[in-house]
Amino acid sequence: MKFMTLMVITFVIIVLSSPILMKAEETQSCVPMELMPCLPAMTKREQPTKDCCENLIKQKTCLCDYIKNPLYSMFTISLVARKVLETCNVPYTSC
Repeated sequence: MKFMTLMVITFVIIVLSSPILMKAEETQSCVPMELMPCLPAMTKREQPTKDCCENLIKQKTCLCDYIKNPLYSMFTISLVARKVLETCNVPYTSC
């Protein structure tokens, strides 16, 4: 449990300090913070919420950027992440 808490805290810190976030504010399309509703599904293996799926669908064009960025890749390439994408009907992209 302590590991998951540490992982979530690390994710939030990374997201808030990310250059992608700064770029996203300019384009208004790739906003990693909008994926926060997906954290329970990613970390606790819960069913993704409606908000999670809607935000994933809205940001599916951003997935390559997230996959290529070492700050986010651990949250986008895991088997759990792929399962969340599959559940939300968002195809996993090969970049």
